[in-house]
Amino acid sequence: MSSENKKTIAQKTPQKTPVKKNKKQNAESAEAVKPPRKKSAAKSKAKAKEKKAKPRSKKVLIIVESPAKAKTIEKYLGSLYTVKASMGHLIDLPKSRLAIDVDHDFEPEYITVKGRAEILNKLRDAAKNSSLVLLASDNDREGEAIAWHLRNAISAKIEGVSVRRINFNEITPTAIKNAVANPGAIDEDKVKAQKARRVIDRLVGYNLSPLLWKKIKGGLSAGRVQSVALRLICEREKEVESFIPEEYWTLEAKFACGKTILAAQLVSWKGAKPDLKNEAAVRDIIDAITGAACLVTDIRETDRTIHPKPPFTTSHLQQTAATRLGFTGKKTMQIAQQLYEGVAIGSAMTGLITYMRTDSTRISQAALDAVREWIEKHYPSDLPAQAVVYAVGKKAQDAHEAIRPTYVSYTPDTLKYYLNREQLRLYGIIWERFVASQMKNAQTRTISVSVQAGDGIFRITGTKIIERGFYNVLQYLASKEETPKAFPPLSVGDILVPREFWPEQHFTQGPARYTDASIVKTLEEKGIGRPSTYAPIISVLLDRYYVNRSNRQLVPTVLGRLISDMLITHFPNVVDSEFTAYMENKLDEVEESRLEWTAMIREFYPPFKKKVDEVEQTLVSFKGSLDEVTDKICEKCGKPMLKKLGRYGYFLACSGFPLCRNAKSIPVAVCPVCGGDVIARKTKARGKEFYGCANYPRCDFISLFKPIDQRCPQCGNFMVEKYDKKHGAHKACINPSCDYLHSPSPPPLTTAGGGGTAWPPVVSE
Repeated sequence: MSSENKKTIAQKTPQKTPVKKNKKQNAESAEAVKPPRKKSAAKSKAKAKEKKAKPRSKKVLIIVESPAKAKTIEKYLGSLYTVKASMGHLIDLPKSRLAIDVDHDFEPEYITVKGRAEILNKLRDAAKNSSLVLLASDNDREGEAIAWHLRNAISAKIEGVSVRRINFNEITPTAIKNAVANPGAIDEDKVKAQKARRVIDRLVGYNLSPLLWKKIKGGLSAGRVQSVALRLICEREKEVESFIPEEYWTLEAKFACGKTILAAQLVSWKGAKPDLKNEAAVRDIIDAITGAACLVTDIRETDRTIHPKPPFTTSHLQQTAATRLGFTGKKTMQIAQQLYEGVAIGSAMTGLITYMRTDSTRISQAALDAVREWIEKHYPSDLPAQAVVYAVGKKAQDAHEAIRPTYVSYTPDTLKYYLNREQLRLYGIIWERFVASQMKNAQTRTISVSVQAGDGIFRITGTKIIERGFYNVLQYLASKEETPKAFPPLSVGDILVPREFWPEQHFTQGPARYTDASIVKTLEEKGIGRPSTYAPIISVLLDRYYVNRSNRQLVPTVLGRLISDMLITHFPNVVDSEFTAYMENKLDEVEESRLEWTAMIREFYPPFKKKVDEVEQTLVSFKGSLDEVTDKICEKCGKPMLKKLGRYGYFLACSGFPLCRNAKSIPVAVCPVCGGDVIARKTKARGKEFYGCANYPRCDFISLFKPIDQRCPQCGNFMVEKYDKKHGAHKACINPSCDYLHSPSPPPLTTAGGGGTAWPPVVSE
């Protein structure tokens, strides 16, 4: 008999410990020991029978994951339903130990999550008084596991209660009522797939992380998927560093056509593509064509059909939100969760979008009918004869619809008074993408005009929309193509007047660092991770200081590169993208009941564990190798300061630790005002990084741009690293009055006292 069954029996067994009674209780006890009269016995028997036959409450208990979702669903159901939240996982693996029985089919040891017992007990109490319990956690692997644990925890303590599973893709009255009316069973295969993923991630993490603690430094972690993402980012950084930029120039001409000035680009010189490697080559061309007649020699028109894009999947939503709105993956998913669970629209909580973790572009027939009806009413000429069907990717699980608005009639304009700015912008791109996906194509016409000037040909291009189609509903997703510039009518033989020639220096651009959008795209293309894991992967890498975010780019730290190199050398399979994608496919096979979950673990774990043990014995320790002795002296004890790597980056610490605990930020430059140290700081409100003098408030010099270890050759002040879309990353002098720049962009601003611009910045005593 198990310990749990023994405990249950013990709880039901009457206690023999004497209990102190009051006078009334003693009188009742004395009455009870007397031989009962027949009438009293019959009466007691009837009461007992009546008590035994008393039915449970007719209320139905629905358990969801979050309070916001519970609040919204409760609005849609009557008084016979009670909706409560589990707040995510209540039962899981303990954090303090491996908790996987590797000798007995890798059976996991589940416990009630620390601090969550009270929630679990309240859910059990609510289940006791309910006629039916419906588990409504999210319809994915994690949600199915939450439902499975809840069912077991409730059934183990409460006899006779029926526990069922319900699923829905959107939180609307119709979807919720249909789900409640058609409860089903828990998908055991989906639970097994989640268990397999949880076990294999635990085996990888709890074997590699201690190895990192012993060989590099404490507090590190390694994960099955995060390590692959880290490798991709590190390899891209090596490509960026090894790239050698080459100088090249372009020549633009400004032509006058009446009162309009047209910009044209030099596309041909003496019958070939111009090869302008330096300024001298450009000046030679300008000298050669100055004074030459500028004649329109050719006009060509090209029509182009632009198809609308399919509605969003999780990865495409994260990519678009990153490029269009500047959102991180984590922020995108947080806001999407709010829109899904429900927002107060007037006095009612309303779920505004469908489930936001999906890899499918499929749309339900009801949603197609609704959006076509809306388009027919507002843009009848842009409604296709048939609904547009988008192909579902080969790797898609297709468990959910695409991300779409629950009510197409709720346009972004109608919701602008109910949503905050971030919610409105994200909802706006979801609504626009969905509605546009069911509209007609757009048609554009590009006009290309060739202008002969001596031996050179300049080209003027302009685009106009001839059929707007789905462009009619785009606002948040509008691009330059939807707002073409006016193009004056020109004819072959027209003579244009050159106003000026504009030479511009460029440097070839190497491979771009990964951003949130591009790393998610790469992970999806390589089959690494799933929609629910993209944002957490990036968050873990940032939280562990394996990666920094700079100008929206993901840059590996020294620590991240060291860990990645070690894992690549000793555990190539673990950080191999193809192997990780193979494991994801195996998890899919488990969910589809084509593979036993323990089989995939048995295939992976023995050789992996053997390698871990081998590396632990042979790998040389890197502990302390990242510490550097500096020429700075501790002002408290006089010992040298060390440059050390902490969880949030490098810092200075006294070499006399632990007797002396002096530590401070590392100076990145010399303050041009007082000669003090310029250090990195963060704003309290948003945590945005800036650089300020360590002598604040005596000196309030700040720079919004990161100083680099380089002096301006003209004025001697430090240089800063700037970034913009036009010029990419480039260097500039911190002094705005100095004209020494590595790009034609404006110099960086330096602010004094938190506002305005000044040089040198004001020093307040």
